[in-house]
Amino acid sequence: MAFAGLRKLSASCACELVNVSRRRLGYVARKNDAALLTRLKELAAKFPRFGYRRLHAMLKREGRAEGKASARINLKRVRRLCRLHGLKLSRKVRRKRRGIGIGVPCRAEYPNHVWAYDFVFDQCENGRKLKVLTITDEFTRVCLEIEVEHRMTSAQVGRTLLRLFAEHGTPTYLRSDNGPEFIAKALMRMLKIQGVECRHIEPGSPWQNGVDERFNGSYRDECANLETFYNRDHARALSLGHTTRPIRQAR
Repeated sequence: MAFAGLRKLSASCACELVNVSRRRLGYVARKNDAALLTRLKELAAKFPRFGYRRLHAMLKREGRAEGKASARINLKRVRRLCRLHGLKLSRKVRRKRRGIGIGVPCRAEYPNHVWAYDFVFDQCENGRKLKVLTITDEFTRVCLEIEVEHRMTSAQVGRTLLRLFAEHGTPTYLRSDNGPEFIAKALMRMLKIQGVECRHIEPGSPWQNGVDERFNGSYRDECANLETFYNRDHARALSLGHTTRPIRQAR
């Protein structure tokens, strides 16, 4: 309203500009949350590890036992009060797992010395998501494989790697980020059996996987951003032309 007062606008005109009903200006809440808030604070102090759902259940249980109106308290009302007055439990932040070989440098010195792999995300015309796995040889700067799926687990990544090992030979190192598909225990065991060492980059440091990131940028500019994928098979067919091609050198 201060904005409207400075420009001498009427209340109706100001409400129309911000697309707000004129009736809301004079609205006064009729509910009194004082008694409910007091009881919520008492319960939260007694049970500090209870969230708003369990506090709501306790209030309903008390209301039914004593025949009070608190038996009909809305869950969203309890959640709102807990959030406004700091009674809501903070959500636990899951600590991200870090892969092996972090901080250990390895520079590709010959073909099949270091491979790098990463994901590119896109979607079909119908909105269904696509997950594109790209695998490159860091020395030759050639993309060895582009695998397209709607969902791709660590088991599928492992099967793709085993097929490439049979076709091109086994690399000495594999470089990737700390994605859950790349640090899965089953995949780590499979690579250890094959004699391949993993080199995971530092979290939040994509430049440490610069060769594959460079290819992903070229793939997105030359294919993903230019084409409309009708389905997964169509995306696979259009992506085939980018395999076994050297990555353009950055100027």
